[in-house]
Amino acid sequence: MVQLRLPKNSRITTGKTWPQPEGASRIRKLRIYRWSPEEGGNPRMDTYFIDQDKCGPMVLDALIKIKNEIDPTLTFRRSCREGICGSCAMNIDGVNTLACTWGLDQVKGDVTIYPLPHMPVVKDLIPDLTHFYAQHASIKPWLETSSNTPAKEWRQSIEDRRKLDGLYECIMCASCSTACPSYWWNADRFLGPAALLHAWRWIVDSRDEATGERLDDLEDPFKLYRCHTIMNCAKTCPKGLNPSKAIAQIKHKMVERQM
Repeated sequence: MVQLRLPKNSRITTGKTWPQPEGASRIRKLRIYRWSPEEGGNPRMDTYFIDQDKCGPMVLDALIKIKNEIDPTLTFRRSCREGICGSCAMNIDGVNTLACTWGLDQVKGDVTIYPLPHMPVVKDLIPDLTHFYAQHASIKPWLETSSNTPAKEWRQSIEDRRKLDGLYECIMCASCSTACPSYWWNADRFLGPAALLHAWRWIVDSRDEATGERLDDLEDPFKLYRCHTIMNCAKTCPKGLNPSKAIAQIKHKMVERQM
């Protein structure tokens, strides 16, 4: 069961079932979470049917088809459709992933779609990521230097550049953080997998000159140490990254500087 953050004193109910397309030989059923602050009341699961022969292969294609041809009130985020922007992250068949890269054929049976777990919902499949982005900003995701700025660029060896592989590719889709039970219960103080992955990206960057300050800021019982290496973050990351490993490396760095 997806651990959703529901509106206060509410429960998920059965919603509207839309008619099946006529003459379709390959019908696909989708159950989609619906809730609007304007309407209020209980969230509901609406049921839609599409002709898969007249739809693109991805879950996002089905959502766009539903919005364009069946129910224009359905609300979700999307942008690049290439797995780059992270806008269309949602929970599909129990997995936090990107709707634009998750194929309809990857789901056996009905396609069930929820917003990302344990996040306030703005409307339907759109989570409120304000706090998530604020946590990302708190780790200062930019190059901090005190030396004089070079005439052309901050140089970096090939070996040092390779240390950033598996870190810079994060698209901030929030799939990892919203799959983490520690983040569910401690999101107010635990930075979560995504922010900590980015924190390590700058700590390990050979050009950055604020490593000590960055580690000092993370030396907190909650910001870093609420991670219990459950590995949900690595399992669900649509880019194949490993935030859990990055967090472990930060902890190791903490120990190293105390020796």
